[in-house]
Amino acid sequence: MATPYVTDETGGKYIASTQRPDGTWRKQRRVKEGYVPQEEVPVYENKYVKFFKSKPELPPGLSPEATAPVTTSRPEGGEPGLSKTAKRNLKRKEKRRQQQEKGEAEALSRTLDKVSLGETAQLPSAPQGSRAASTAASEQPDSAVTTEKAKKIKNLRKKLRQVEELQQRIQAGEISQPSREQLEKLARRRALEEELEDLELGL
Repeated sequence: MATPYVTDETGGKYIASTQRPDGTWRKQRRVKEGYVPQEEVPVYENKYVKFFKSKPELPPGLSPEATAPVTTSRPEGGEPGLSKTAKRNLKRKEKRRQQQEKGEAEALSRTLDKVSLGETAQLPSAPQGSRAASTAASEQPDSAVTTEKAKKIKNLRKKLRQVEELQQRIQAGEISQPSREQLEKLARRRALEEELEDLELGL
């Protein structure tokens, strides 16, 4: 912000009186000839800074059209401007990925061959494609059901173990007055045991 100067009839310069934030006024001050306030003093720049600021961006004689960005075609290795090692690494990654896909495809074809060979030995009259599809469809639900049953059995065993621990704590006198929830848990013991037996027989 420039300093507000006031000139009088005699030609002398003064800094105008200003009001402070608390409401009081600063006195008007006389300014000597050639005085430059601190905030108006230019920032010092050494000769190198001045040289680089005055230096043109382009070399002398070069037209701006010649420096227009040229669209370069990408090299084969993918990203532009990659070093040799980066390109080599990209090629290796690509090769590894292709080998992995190829290996997965081979493993899948081998398992399909095994399944279809096993089916032909059991049912020689049925067509090969329909047999593979039927076995794949029948195996999937069975495995899902067995895993679900196994989870239920595990859960029931855990609940029974908790009930037994609770009963032991009551008998040992650790819990003098069991809560309503604890009593309900003890009452469910027989039902849990029956459910567990049914599931284990079902497997």
